[in-house]
Formats: sequence, C-alpha cells, structure tokens
Amino acid sequence: MTEQNYRIRPLQEDDIAEWFILRKLLWEGSSDEEHKVEMLDIYEHTESQLILVAETENGKLVGFLEASIRPFVEDCHTDHVGYLEGWFVEPDYRRYGIGRKLVRAAEIWARNKGCIEMASDSEIGNDLSLKSHLNLGYQETSRLVHLRKDLV
Repeated sequence: MTEQNYRIRPLQEDDIAEWFILRKLLWEGSSDEEHKVEMLDIYEHTESQLILVAETENGKLVGFLEASIRPFVEDCHTDHVGYLEGWFVEPDYRRYGIGRKLVRAAEIWARNKGCIEMASDSEIGNDLSLKSHLNLGYQETSRLVHLRKDLV
C-alpha cells in the first residue's frame, strides 16, 4: 500500500457501521451501548467534535480519529485546546503514514477552531501509543501520560 492508496476524510453518515467496528477494536473494554451513546454524542456536536476516517481506494475504512475542543487540559496553557480523543489504524495498514495524516488533519482542524495547543493522553504501559505521540512531536508532560503540542 502507498500513500496514493488511501485518503483521509471526514466521517459520512454511511460510514457509521464501520466506525463502530473500528471503535470496538480500539476501546475493547466498552460495551456496544456505551459506544453507541458516545458516537451519537460526538456525531451531534460537530462544532466541537471531529471524526476523521482513513479510506482505502476500494472504499474500506482502515482507521479513524476522534478529536475535540476542550476548555481545560492538564498541563496546557490555554483554555481552548484541541484534543486527540482516540485514533486507530488497523494493524495491517500501519507504517504507511495513515496515523500521521489523521493527526495532522486534526491539528489543522483545531488550529482553524482557534486552538494554539493540541493535547492527548496515553495509558501507562501503552508504549506503542506513547511512541507514536512522541514521533509526531508531542511531549510527555506528566503521568498518567498527558501530551501537548504547540500548534503555532
């Protein structure tokens, strides 16, 4: 797979079933009902929530990212912060830049919403997530791992 074989785009209504499947892969501990409640809330608040998907050339969704604008984030300096709520790329599609492009698109969205910082978190022990964040320019600020990045 190459960069030309996929595209990053906003979620569309007909993507919801695939988004649900990908969310369950990322957050295995949540029930189907919890996912559905969260998804509906996110989908209904597009002014402060973003859902991006990574789509292959044959139309399959292989990754997603959820971001929000938060009024407070631990270790950040402003009160209007872009936040990576979660991002996931199916294992067979990793290492092609999909995750990086998802995050970059979310950072542009946050910047366009007036944010000058982007933040995220990672559970202690999730070394893959921490390494991915650090590779994208985020800095560890504390444990429970909180990360931030200037968008200026």
